[in-house]
Amino acid sequence: MKLVYKGKTKDVFLLEDGNYLLKFKDDMTGENGVFDPGSNSVGLTMEGAGRAGLRLTKMFFEILNKKGIPTHYVDADIDAATMTVKPAVLFGKGLEVICRYRAVGSFLRRYGMYAEEGQALDAFVEVTLKDDDRQDPPITEDALDMLGILSHDEYKVLKELTKKIGAIVKEELGKRGIELYDIKFEFGRVGEDRHIALIDEISGGNMRAFKDGKHVEPLELEKLMLE
Repeated sequence: MKLVYKGKTKDVFLLEDGNYLLKFKDDMTGENGVFDPGSNSVGLTMEGAGRAGLRLTKMFFEILNKKGIPTHYVDADIDAATMTVKPAVLFGKGLEVICRYRAVGSFLRRYGMYAEEGQALDAFVEVTLKDDDRQDPPITEDALDMLGILSHDEYKVLKELTKKIGAIVKEELGKRGIELYDIKFEFGRVGEDRHIALIDEISGGNMRAFKDGKHVEPLELEKLMLE
């Protein structure tokens, strides 16, 4: 097993069979001890956060696989806080795709002249470049195509998958009285045919969720969803 990447919330290892092992950490993104899924830095460490994120990720990936939605998921070991995944090729140096149902976070900071906090959004899809130095700038479909990162046809697939997966997550949370405000996904090209598939994770650390008007922290979200 060879370490190939040390990330903010996960380390990535290459396995002998060509698959990869993701090791989930207890570190979470945010600033000054406050969790923020859109942050570019580790802001806090919460014991058990890695396993909690993996439990939720395992649940969602297995739901998606049953529905025939392409992912890189193979299996997970909760005790070891690891997930085995198929190799994937990133778009450029990585993209983040956000599906927004409420105007909060960076959306509100940018568009606050027109949007009110918590305003309902119709599954608004936003793509940003994974670029910490430039604060993960948003990028348009045309720019993605012109820069050779993603073609127009691939963008359509990406957007459709984002809305479909977001709706599934939203529905699952809704069954437990939890409202999804926004969620962040990552995609890559997987397999010999290089089809677009969901990669990385689906956990409380990638979304904003609220119950009874109060923000649900990632560890609490895992308890509410899996108890």
